[in-house]
Amino acid sequence: MKNFFKLSALSLVISLVACSEVPETASNSVEAVDKTPIKELSATVKIEAGKDYHSYANPEEILITHLNLDLTADFEAKKLIGSVQVTVDRQQDDANELVLDTRDLAISSVTSNGEEIVFELKPADENLGAALHIILPENANKATINYETSPSASGAQWLTPAQTAGKKHPFLFTQAQAVHARSFIPLQDSPQVRVTYSATIRTPKELIAVMSASNEPDTERDGVYKFDMPQPIPSYLIALAIGDLQFKSMGERTGVYAEPSVLASAAAEFEDTESMLIATENKYGPYSWDRYDLLILPPSFPFGGMENPRLSFITPTVIAGDKSLVALIAHELAHSWSGNTVTNATWRDLWLNEGFTTYLTYRIMEMIYGEGRFNMEAVLGYQDLQSDIKSLDANDQILAIDLRGRNPDDVFSNIPYEKGALFLREIEHKIGRENFDQFLVEYFEHFSFKSITTDQFITYLDETLLTQYADKLDKKRITEWIFEPGIPEGAPVPESDAFVKVDSARDLWLAGGTKASDIETADWAFHQWLYFLNNMPEKLNAEQLAELDSAFLLTSSKNNEIAHSWLMIAVKNEYKPAYERLYDYLTSIGRNKLVKPLYRELSKTPQGKAFAKKAFDQAKSGYHPLTVSANEGYVQ
Repeated sequence: MKNFFKLSALSLVISLVACSEVPETASNSVEAVDKTPIKELSATVKIEAGKDYHSYANPEEILITHLNLDLTADFEAKKLIGSVQVTVDRQQDDANELVLDTRDLAISSVTSNGEEIVFELKPADENLGAALHIILPENANKATINYETSPSASGAQWLTPAQTAGKKHPFLFTQAQAVHARSFIPLQDSPQVRVTYSATIRTPKELIAVMSASNEPDTERDGVYKFDMPQPIPSYLIALAIGDLQFKSMGERTGVYAEPSVLASAAAEFEDTESMLIATENKYGPYSWDRYDLLILPPSFPFGGMENPRLSFITPTVIAGDKSLVALIAHELAHSWSGNTVTNATWRDLWLNEGFTTYLTYRIMEMIYGEGRFNMEAVLGYQDLQSDIKSLDANDQILAIDLRGRNPDDVFSNIPYEKGALFLREIEHKIGRENFDQFLVEYFEHFSFKSITTDQFITYLDETLLTQYADKLDKKRITEWIFEPGIPEGAPVPESDAFVKVDSARDLWLAGGTKASDIETADWAFHQWLYFLNNMPEKLNAEQLAELDSAFLLTSSKNNEIAHSWLMIAVKNEYKPAYERLYDYLTSIGRNKLVKPLYRELSKTPQGKAFAKKAFDQAKSGYHPLTVSANEGYVQ
């Protein structure tokens, strides 16, 4: 979720989907033990570590170990239709009721050994969907659920040809994090449940299917594609895409899938992926997933990237032509160690995924592009963290966040990403980089292919670093980082010499000591431009805005991050010459990190809200369901 993406700058909380209730449907209905939907839990009730408050599933009684999917993509109906066979392991000998998570699924039948068996689909909760209760025959270890998805499934987006780069063929992609896998597969939708899976996907013959599994770059376009994922993964990493895709190799173990018109530019932009993979493997231990390929999605993809194993899903908004935004690729690759191999057990523990991955991202960028870029990106990330801390309630500034009774997508902010990474950076500074790197290698190996809790991590620290470096690390300080809001006093503050001259130039211009056109920017990196704009005062006058725009052509910038920063300035100051670009920006990009802050800022004035509504109404049909849910409140 992961990511949602994490470049060096993830700004603002992503408040995502609120799903509608599903009418109760049942076949061979039977009374079953009901799990009361989670609504509101008292803050005085202690959180049970390892309990997934966002799943109805009962893996402690019956555990799913393998999925076998057989699905047909019906683009006209906007549905996946077919079945999933689940293989189970009874954790309790007398357990015979299997409980699965679903959302907006139509269940037609459930069978075992070719015979229909009893099931019941419970009423839906807006955050959790509906629990599917299945009575398993004695000694049965498999059940097949026949179902179809809803056209409005929260974890799937069906695009018309007009909404793709090529304009000729439709496109489908899924997005399962945090709890959206249940909208296209009935399963135990909890990160603590890891499964292997196989799949047969049936598509129109002119299209190709790819998954977070074994993909064949030279596969024949015959409309039937088979996949296998031999390593056990959590449900949120199951991913499918179908479209007019081609493949281009970028190295021995890396390549990129994209629509034909995007393929060459994507391969050139991300050509350093193989070097990133090798460097990370050399530093933090073997890569566990065979290949690492990228899939470039249409612009409606709601995140920057998603770390689906073997095949990261990537937004095209990071194809800037100068590799300035490839930290996102480093981030998704880093998840192959922190997140995919060692996984958060619940969404409360997301920081174990994202904090570690953000820390690794900075380290990868330093290994490939040098210390200067590392420092700049760390400063920008720190500023984003400070911004979120100003805007978030204290409870949402805690790494081990309390999400009970809430949509788990509420966890996505800079807290698990940047605060988590800063926490790890402090440990690195206290015990030394070489020692911390060795710890990470051992940590990834110790918890390989396991889902762990914050409490398990603390116990592991007790047994390792807190024992080995008792003179340098303090348990009280560790718990302050994890369980208290804000940034602890004395935390490391990233610095970059490259920003000193940017501050000087901005301050001199604001004071009227120089013209914008006289500022020496020829050698500025993307990060310096972003820092220059992000640290402008809230209010600028019309003359200042026009001068900046004329000198640097900001309204027409092709870099989506720079354009975003400039358009935020334009909205805050009602700089109308940028509004045509603003409208085009909002209607052509569905990435929440880029559009949500703009919608929120526009909604603060009646005129802005009217403008936002017009753009949203035009763009809505092409937005992902998560983007629609995240932004529709700003235009109502």
